[in-house]
Amino acid sequence: MAFSIIIVLVTAVFSFLIWKRNHYAASTGVLESLRLCILTGVVVTLNQPEWRETFKPDDKPSIAVLRDASLSMDTEDVLSNSNARSRSSVAGNLSAPEAWASVEEGIEVKIQSFGGSENTGTDLSTALTSVIDTKSPPRGIVLISDGDWNSGEPPSRIATQLRMLGVPVFTVPVGSEERLPDLAVTAFDAPTFGIAGKPVRLPFTLSSSLPRAHPSTIEIRTSEGEKLSGSVTIPAVGKSQETLVWTPLSEGDYELTLTLPAIEEETDLTNNALTAPISIRKEELKVLVIDSYPRWEYRYLRNALKRDPGVEVSCLLFHPDVEAPGGGSGYLNAFPKEDLLSTFDVIVLGDVGLAPGQLTESQLSALKNQIATQASGLVLLPGFRGNQGSLLRTELEDLFPVAMDPAQPRGWGSPTPGQFELTELGARSLLTRLEDTENANANIWSSLPGFQWYAGVLRAKAGSEILATHSSETNEYGRIPLIVTKTYGTGKILFMGTDGAWRWRKGVEDKYHYRFWGQVARWMAYQRSMASDELMRLFYSPDRPQTGDMLTLNANVMSLGGEPLQSANVVIQVVAPSGKVDSIRLTAGGGDQWGLFTGNYEPTEPGEHSLTMSCEENGGTLNLSINVQGTALEKTGEPARFDVMEEIARISRGEMLTSPDIDLIQSRLAALPEPDPIERRLRIWSSPWWIGGIILLMTFFWIGRKMIGAV
Repeated sequence: MAFSIIIVLVTAVFSFLIWKRNHYAASTGVLESLRLCILTGVVVTLNQPEWRETFKPDDKPSIAVLRDASLSMDTEDVLSNSNARSRSSVAGNLSAPEAWASVEEGIEVKIQSFGGSENTGTDLSTALTSVIDTKSPPRGIVLISDGDWNSGEPPSRIATQLRMLGVPVFTVPVGSEERLPDLAVTAFDAPTFGIAGKPVRLPFTLSSSLPRAHPSTIEIRTSEGEKLSGSVTIPAVGKSQETLVWTPLSEGDYELTLTLPAIEEETDLTNNALTAPISIRKEELKVLVIDSYPRWEYRYLRNALKRDPGVEVSCLLFHPDVEAPGGGSGYLNAFPKEDLLSTFDVIVLGDVGLAPGQLTESQLSALKNQIATQASGLVLLPGFRGNQGSLLRTELEDLFPVAMDPAQPRGWGSPTPGQFELTELGARSLLTRLEDTENANANIWSSLPGFQWYAGVLRAKAGSEILATHSSETNEYGRIPLIVTKTYGTGKILFMGTDGAWRWRKGVEDKYHYRFWGQVARWMAYQRSMASDELMRLFYSPDRPQTGDMLTLNANVMSLGGEPLQSANVVIQVVAPSGKVDSIRLTAGGGDQWGLFTGNYEPTEPGEHSLTMSCEENGGTLNLSINVQGTALEKTGEPARFDVMEEIARISRGEMLTSPDIDLIQSRLAALPEPDPIERRLRIWSSPWWIGGIILLMTFFWIGRKMIGAV
């Protein structure tokens, strides 16, 4: 300010001297006065003057009362006079209009409910945001909820914004922090389809919040009235994973309902049963076994598959010691051509490689294309002759789920039998389930007859899953992986690092040997059996989708002549349970993936979705039904989350009131300070009129100087 005054005074002195030197000419006096005005305006601008007005708001102060009306509020765990009331009834009493009638004279009370459905969940952040008006924010917010948020942004983020606006949140948690006594069927993972006359494993998960172990008898009832039952013991405050085996006798579509008997202590009986659909079909599985020598594993695997009435086995035995390939019933004279190769669901590649009298480069390319685009399965079953080592220098190297040791192409032998050891993933996998319970299955694997040769494996590759390792042999990467799986393109691959599984027949015949290989073959052929006809095949993953999952749709499409189409107009029409229709145009796989078309679909509704695939080029249509499991975000019986309510109150500088007392809540609101008066500032220095006026004066000053000849 002092500097500004000095500048103005100095300018005034020099302006007076200029005017005096020009003999007090009127024109000079006007110009110098204009100069002084311009300088004064600039100096004032640099000091940033403001015009301030302070006034009280005309609007009536308001208070927002938010009531949680979600499904979790139906939980009856609020104790009152030894009786349990629901959370929603307590919240309803606190948010009733008559309960706030005494404060409406001086304050406007806005009562609002929020909440979501079973599938959309509860969004506390959106509820708090909906009552914020930045021009006239409420004096305070009363949040009545159990704190069970499961959708939207974290409530702490909006609580921070409320703190900056000076709006405290008074939270009133309702419910119990302890979970109610409850038994529940958490999961029922029945497969999408099964085979008539073949056992189907029905895994399920039960949970308990009881403080003691609970023995029970569960029941599975089919839609045809057939019943299965089993005894289980659910640990205290824990989960139990069990499996029942069902052998369907006839084809058709069934619904399986798993029921867990309720007990008197339970308050929620809605989660004691789950239903899953399953389609029972006639099995038509085609397997191709390729090997060089008729070793024991080859012989027993071939014979076991041939005894299965649902499996058609073809064999190609090169046998380098004789001039012609092995012959007989079910044997091929040569490697199948592409049209015949595409009919095989599973291909077992034994101790064979790229060599004269065995496989060629073109045949390996056809194998790779079959796995990548036709959803077939590939079993890699090396032997001690090391022929598969030559495949690591071909296109099939990408299909190996393990990295082989180049220094040990023929593997390792030992006079002491080795044993398999299941990994944590292998213990849960259905591929390695030789008995129906986990404990019995683990005991069987530890007691199986051992093997005396295993492949030279260094480690499993990234993206693969290790189901079993050598029980004792290790290298710098850890235990030697022996049973490893991976996916490649649309197909599945299993690597078996020993050829001694045939020894599992000792004393029990095919019980464990064929059960393992039968499970592998059906697991690999699973997708190819989803929906197919002569010209098209439609398969998808995951095979049991839930709402929100991205469903990958794959189709193999052939021309009328049976050739795979390189480009085609393939469209899938999806009809959701609500009747909503979506059209998905599949795109070609590209490259050498002829006949493969892919697309994505994200189901948002639980229930049965009907898919109809059509192709203009071959005029074919294919129908498929997919049952989408609904993930319930809102559940009753879960404990209230007091920690969430306390965090919202603390961050917003409010208070958590653990007692649902309306008088206490109103007294806390009455103690809030009066809102600060609103101050309105008019920034003169940044007003366009002010700046425009200074520029206008400078323009007149410049024109005046030109007129009197001063420039």
